[in-house]
Amino acid sequence: MELLEERIRRDGVVKAGGVLKVDAFLNHQMDIELFSQMAEEWKRLFAGKPINKILTIEASGIGIAAVVAHHFGVPVVFAKKTQSINLDGTMYSTRIQSFTHNRIYDVIVSTRFLGPDDHVLIIDDFLANGCALRGLLEICESAGATVEGIGIAIEKGFQPGGDELREAGYDLQSLAIVEAMDPATGAIEFRS
Repeated sequence: MELLEERIRRDGVVKAGGVLKVDAFLNHQMDIELFSQMAEEWKRLFAGKPINKILTIEASGIGIAAVVAHHFGVPVVFAKKTQSINLDGTMYSTRIQSFTHNRIYDVIVSTRFLGPDDHVLIIDDFLANGCALRGLLEICESAGATVEGIGIAIEKGFQPGGDELREAGYDLQSLAIVEAMDPATGAIEFRS
């Protein structure tokens, strides 16, 4: 998606260690008009699929997923990283390692909100090694839900997650795939 690539070039900051900072428009301050255009693109890419739920993981994916859910006219469910007193009943759970935070999270989704009748579109802001997505896929499998597709805003194509998930047969649609980044110059190369 050219619009997203242009925004990454303009406002993204390349840092050492394979980090792309996009907090000016994606995952701290959120550009809702950009999110809306991203949602329209995913709606086009996943047209004809019987999607009735959007699934993401807290926290950065929630804003994007909410806008996508609005465009699809379906609810959004997010996997929580912490247990709280207002969660009751049975839960699906898994463990996910975060690339960004370099830690492992126990994530949960209530069985009330995901089940075998659900056709899920997973949405997230970033894809690097694919750990978060594998965890969400595991939750969908536990629920008996059908994963209709995966929508990613920014994929780091130089890390293995995206290619591995595509090879596993998932319909993975990333709107911008970064092939290379240079922290010394700030240069970003995208997959064509």
